[in-house]
Amino acid sequence: MTRVSNARPEPRTVALGALLALGLAVGIAGCSASPDASNRTTAAERGGPGGPFKLVDTKGQTVTNQTLKGKPYAIFFGFTRCPDICPTTMARMAVLHKKLGTQANKMNIVFVSVDPEHDKREDIASFLSMFDAPVIGLTGDPAELKRMEKTFKIYVERVPLPNGDYTIDHTARILLFDRDGQFADTMDAKEPEDQAVRRLSRLINA
Repeated sequence: MTRVSNARPEPRTVALGALLALGLAVGIAGCSASPDASNRTTAAERGGPGGPFKLVDTKGQTVTNQTLKGKPYAIFFGFTRCPDICPTTMARMAVLHKKLGTQANKMNIVFVSVDPEHDKREDIASFLSMFDAPVIGLTGDPAELKRMEKTFKIYVERVPLPNGDYTIDHTARILLFDRDGQFADTMDAKEPEDQAVRRLSRLINA
């Protein structure tokens, strides 16, 4: 698990399931001060991430897994005070969105905050305004977020800091879902740009 100092003041048959779990486990971002350590079935049937959820967007509108159906989407879990992984990932998604050209409006980008204590709707809206792409920012009841973290197989751990504040270690991979809301793949923010664009294009045209 890679952890990075929080410098900002307010910071997926058995074998396939095992591979997905490994892939998700490897993709963990740390934002705390610590050294480096690094056939269509439903998601539940194939052991992959995903499932029902009910959150709210930055305008206070309810968004559920059913709401997102109709377009494929890329979803990332993070928090607005994350000093590097989250802004880097969202900036990358903005670049990929632009590279997709006319296909871009055929998919959604979703950001879910894993820090309900700090990240209110306004904080998420302000954070996402830094990126030149339309992103659906979501938050919600802490219990609902915890349940979603479990069903989407997202690692989240709150880590106390010496100054009394806290940071959050979390899965850094982007999860990709098809237009029916079924898990399709994961994507690393460090994936070569052209390869990532091709992956998203395949998802859109599937």
